[in-house]
Amino acid sequence: MRTHFHPKTVALVCLVTCSATAAERLKQEPISPRNEVIKLFNGKDLAGLYTWLKESGRNDPERAFSIHDGMIHVSGEGRGYVATEMAYRDYHLIVEYRWGDRVDGSGYVRNAGVLLHGTGPDGSHRSGTWMASLECQLAQGCEGDLIVIRGKDEDGEVIPIDITCETTIAADGKTRWKKGGNKVKYSGRQFWWSKHEPFFKEKLDTRGKDDVASPLGQWTKVECICNGDRVTVKINGVTVNEAINAWPTSGKILLQNEGSEIYYRRFELHPLKD
Repeated sequence: MRTHFHPKTVALVCLVTCSATAAERLKQEPISPRNEVIKLFNGKDLAGLYTWLKESGRNDPERAFSIHDGMIHVSGEGRGYVATEMAYRDYHLIVEYRWGDRVDGSGYVRNAGVLLHGTGPDGSHRSGTWMASLECQLAQGCEGDLIVIRGKDEDGEVIPIDITCETTIAADGKTRWKKGGNKVKYSGRQFWWSKHEPFFKEKLDTRGKDDVASPLGQWTKVECICNGDRVTVKINGVTVNEAINAWPTSGKILLQNEGSEIYYRRFELHPLKD
């Protein structure tokens, strides 16, 4: 038996279907800021963002994440992140952060990071905590280090996060970033920023002699300039690290909760300069 639909019904069904398709397409296609700044955090709530904790997923029963005074407050309870709902590419990211009082009790440096190009499921890293991504390290003395965080997709296949860096060998025999240096591929290791102090002991509230991050209690500005497969990192306006041949070249952007109390503000994307 043939069923006849009223024209208005057909139009409504088409509108809903087309809108759903457009919404799915919007989720899949990475967004690039073109003519204006994209404020990932509006200073009032987590609109456009979500939280993730290893222990409870998208639920936050202990309020590890909260908003007040125009800041994202991360208590340091648990392990996880604040993530963008959408994926982005080709942008100039600016984040400002400062440390709070709480530490994890280990005696090691305060620790957090900005994760770029987040890809695949939440918690897909072998630790069950992070998303496959490229981390810009914020830990004391290590600000601007790059860490390759691999994870697995929905089918259990490895998401091959990769970068290549131009390097020099420091006094401790380990590589640092140096423009024009020997190219080394990193597929699961931490790559140190240009003046990461050799033999640096990662003890609470210590600093390397050439650190450019702000002193404890003050705001530090982090810039991650993602242009195609190139990622450039600046700390307080100083270029400290760079990766080329980065893969993937787009994804979600995450702010870590890694056991240390931290405040984030000015979480925004600027268009790339010509």
